[in-house]
Amino acid sequence: MKLPRRPRDPNQLAKLIVDIATGEAPRDPEPQPETPATSGRQMGEQKGGKARARKLSAVARTRIARKAATARWSKGRRAS
Repeated sequence: MKLPRRPRDPNQLAKLIVDIATGEAPRDPEPQPETPATSGRQMGEQKGGKARARKLSAVARTRIARKAATARWSKGRRAS
């Protein structure tokens, strides 16, 4: 279980410190349990190519792969 992060903004951090000192905010907030949606990635982030590939049909994946290969091989070789 992870504790919530402290704010990085100096003004928000100062307010949090004052709230803790005056008793308006708990000193150690309750840890939030990790859920499958938030473990490893923040909610709303991209899931990546594997999830996209699972959604595509075999024909669509082949079409995308051919287009990528054509783009790679159409570039000229660099002189070293």
